[in-house]
Amino acid sequence: MKIKTPFLLLLTITTGLWVAQLSALDIAELSHLQQRWAEVNYQLEGKIQLTAFAQLAQESTELTRTDSNSAEAWIWSGIIKSTYAGAKGGLGALGLAKEAKADLETAMKLDADALDGSSYTSLGTLYHSVPGWPIGFGDDKKAEELLLKAITLNPQGIDSNYFYGTFLLDEKRYDNAEQYLLQAQQAPARPSRSVADSGRQIEISEALEILSRKR
Repeated sequence: MKIKTPFLLLLTITTGLWVAQLSALDIAELSHLQQRWAEVNYQLEGKIQLTAFAQLAQESTELTRTDSNSAEAWIWSGIIKSTYAGAKGGLGALGLAKEAKADLETAMKLDADALDGSSYTSLGTLYHSVPGWPIGFGDDKKAEELLLKAITLNPQGIDSNYFYGTFLLDEKRYDNAEQYLLQAQQAPARPSRSVADSGRQIEISEALEILSRKR
């Protein structure tokens, strides 16, 4: 049994230091998106959460329109839409998943390594979570290629390790899954990301419990 939601995993991606060319306004707007994302994802539920995600998705879209050359803005737009799709669930969320895919592909064209390669983690998780043809674009082979690239770029990251670990768990490669989940559990805390880190650590513990039961 897969541990992800019926349609999409809830995403959060490790963010590194903002690149030097970002303006102070860009930094403030991106910081707002990531902080609000963590609050909506981990502290809200039900209709209130969905309404908040819809608002946040609109804000992220507006940021990509005003700062279309920022890979970081496109990454966060993709993350937010992916997570919104996961919360919404069902085939009705496929449109959001396709929008997220397009956003992340745009980010990769601008700067594939931005935010420690977060676009690889997000896009890889989408390929793993979305149904395959003819319904969606899901492809586990492509997913693993992207998730492994994310590990290469951010070998100690909490999210790069967590999402590859859950991929391996879904694939019943339990020994390898444990390795990456434990690495995620030991990842260093991220400055100003306490809500996201706390939520992710709970998910890591849950994944390890599932792994223990399946062995």
